[in-house]
Amino acid sequence: MPDGTRDDPWVLKTAPGTSEYKMFRDPEADPPALVCVVGSTTLKYHLSAVEDLHAMLAAHGDWMDLGAADEQKPAKPGTVEAWGRAEDNPVGGWYGLRKGYRGRFGMYLPPLLEHLGLAELEHNPRNNRVRVK
Repeated sequence: MPDGTRDDPWVLKTAPGTSEYKMFRDPEADPPALVCVVGSTTLKYHLSAVEDLHAMLAAHGDWMDLGAADEQKPAKPGTVEAWGRAEDNPVGGWYGLRKGYRGRFGMYLPPLLEHLGLAELEHNPRNNRVRVK
């Protein structure tokens, strides 16, 4: 299994399986980051997102819609994406660190949790959900 480092990133696919991307931890960044590389685009999220999302899903206790959306679009309430932007989440707002690219939390984080064995993820063409394992 890859280490999730810059030199040995996790290679993942979106929930529908249509797009491949890489993620790795950058604990030396300020703040520590989870880096997501999709083609030529780089997104960054708080490194704590993995543990925080897992804890939220455990507390939620049931399936939750992913609700992925770009930063410029509103997130559907009650989704992983909405939680990743909510003022009452552990970071007090956006988990995304790169202005203009802070969205898509609901698209890129749940497949990582599945890969790490922390969550179950649906793999339908649309409207996928996640729950804690």
